[in-house]
Amino acid sequence: MTAPVGTAPGTAVRIRGLRRTFGERHVLDGLDLDIARGEFLALGASGTGKTTLLRILGALDRHDQGTVLVPEARTIVFQEPRLVPSKRVLANVTVALPRGERTRATGLRALTEVGLERHADSWPGTLSGGEAQRVALARALVREPELLLLDEPFAALDALTRLRMQDLVGELCRRHRPAVLLVTHDVDEAIRLADRVAVLREGQLVTDERIVVDHPRDPADPAFTELRRRLLADLGVNSTVTEKI
Repeated sequence: MTAPVGTAPGTAVRIRGLRRTFGERHVLDGLDLDIARGEFLALGASGTGKTTLLRILGALDRHDQGTVLVPEARTIVFQEPRLVPSKRVLANVTVALPRGERTRATGLRALTEVGLERHADSWPGTLSGGEAQRVALARALVREPELLLLDEPFAALDALTRLRMQDLVGELCRRHRPAVLLVTHDVDEAIRLADRVAVLREGQLVTDERIVVDHPRDPADPAFTELRRRLLADLGVNSTVTEKI
């Protein structure tokens, strides 16, 4: 069952006994997970499962067993911006919304929030990768979602643009307060942005930890470093070799 949350006022997502099977493999195997309203959860995985979970929450995939309760108002930002090339930037932000001056004003405010108000009449093909991803973020937030799903949205960006986008997403999420599920392979990104970090292994959570490091988070902070080490150890990864999950 996938349905709007109706039992716990403080809960945006409630998952109980979730199973998704491909062939004989349980990618998600009896998963239980809650995400509070306004909470930012980063999810990594040893193997598969995290993107499958995100797609189920976004109604892009089915589940085979269990209960999934989600808000009706939810949006997804993918790794690729997925803009409509035949529509200008503002029209991409407000796509599928009712036409009119109120919608136009709402779309312009969203573009202003991501620093692209001057590009409202630009074509997607003229944007840089970071600019296109900011348009995708504006398109998601203009719908005022209660649940924002982020599927590795910074993975295709260069290192400096990725850091700037992380700062922007963190700021906007603190301002709008949706529940957020970020799927990522990057340990530092997860710790930098999230309130909680969870790790999937063989379809089940092996780590679910609240982050107590104060913002802004510095990778040189000993608490940051220790949390990174623990997360990588949970995945059986030597932290001196890699920092990906």
